[in-house]
Amino acid sequence: MADTGITGSESLLFLTDEQLRKGIEAMFFAYRGFTADPDRILDQHTYGRAHHRAIHFINRQPGLTVTTLLAVLGVTKQSLNRVLRTLIEDGLVESRVGRKDKRERHLYLTDAGAQLERELSEAQRVRMRAAYRAVGPQAVAGFRQVLEAMMDEDMRRHYQMLRDGA
Repeated sequence: MADTGITGSESLLFLTDEQLRKGIEAMFFAYRGFTADPDRILDQHTYGRAHHRAIHFINRQPGLTVTTLLAVLGVTKQSLNRVLRTLIEDGLVESRVGRKDKRERHLYLTDAGAQLERELSEAQRVRMRAAYRAVGPQAVAGFRQVLEAMMDEDMRRHYQMLRDGA
């Protein structure tokens, strides 16, 4: 099990600023590790993390509208358009006109996009699987609860819809 830095006499309800600082720093370094492997893969394609996030969520919910992707990613329309334009031009994403509403654009990964998504996700799954195995099921459940508690309400709704398969 990993050392949490919290002793038996310390209550999780009354964390000190120092304990919170350690948690913040742990998140920074964990995020660097979590993104390092995909970053190396993305660099080979001259893509960045915004491309990765778009590919991830399009894969997660095929047919996702551009409007929904904007809300999930929390980026500007201009920023997302740059990312999508590149992914579409490179043959990784396909944009289809909506059947009910012709103004909507539905996004799908192509076979090449799905392959890149698998490669990126597998790199992260390997790291997550190793970490989860190292700390055990109770820590994994607690970690997920902490992450969910940190989400803004809007983000939590998007997360829950994806998690619940909506």
